[in-house]
Amino acid sequence: MSAGWTPSADEAERAARVRHPDRPTGLACSRCDRPACPDCLRPAPVGQHCVDCLAEGARTTPRWRNVAGASRTGKPVIVPGLIVANVVVYVLTAVTAGSVMSNFRSPLFDAGGLVPLLVADGEYWRIITSGFLHIGPLHLAFNMYALWIIGREVETVLGRARFVAVYGVSMLGGAAAVMLFSSPVGATAGASGAVFGLMGALFVLLRRLKLPTGQVVAVIAINAVISLSIQGISWQGHLGGLVFGAAVTAALVHLGTGSPQRRRTQLLAVSGLAVLALVLIGVRAAGLLAAAGV
Repeated sequence: MSAGWTPSADEAERAARVRHPDRPTGLACSRCDRPACPDCLRPAPVGQHCVDCLAEGARTTPRWRNVAGASRTGKPVIVPGLIVANVVVYVLTAVTAGSVMSNFRSPLFDAGGLVPLLVADGEYWRIITSGFLHIGPLHLAFNMYALWIIGREVETVLGRARFVAVYGVSMLGGAAAVMLFSSPVGATAGASGAVFGLMGALFVLLRRLKLPTGQVVAVIAINAVISLSIQGISWQGHLGGLVFGAAVTAALVHLGTGSPQRRRTQLLAVSGLAVLALVLIGVRAAGLLAAAGV
């Protein structure tokens, strides 16, 4: 057997390992037939392959893509990050308000809540900051629980970048609906618009994957009833987030064919929906200023 074989000088030179010419060997890659020592050979279904062939195979093998064209990303990281951010903001409001239950008395709510008339007056940051403010621990707990349960599924399927797109556009869509249909002086806060966008996204994904949608439809219906029947809950933000979240996800999983073309199409679709939400916000802001005689 080769374990007891000692090559001659000429054989050693001919069979020198490609990566380390100073190491003689009697082994070779079953794919390229080049000499290789045991340290640089890996088991293969037939024989053994050298590390160079394995690297070449990895470069030429098409990467796995999901229904949205994203590569495998592993464990969700965006959803936990969003939850941490929301909890940190809640702690800050509780500390500055001096109360866990009445954290809405914090000056952060005065500066960051979504008030249409103040947005029209130029305080556009409220469109984003309001999505991280929650009124009381139950409001926070409900939204974060829904974000954890639904968000992980959506992020796993879509990938991180596309998940951020869905979440962000859903937040803008929810803010646009609040601007259009809520009281100009009423204050709205919470991640509900974005969370409802994830509900819409999950529905679209299940339809695309031809999986049962009964449970997610039931969840959406129950939350819609709660939104319409309990005073103080912004059904406008929920509706806007749901519509825009479903729309952007539909664009991600249905538009485009080839990989480069698909990414461009997806980018245009996501950008178009984001711009649409911002245009609606801008049109409503202009209308509110005109009504106020400004």
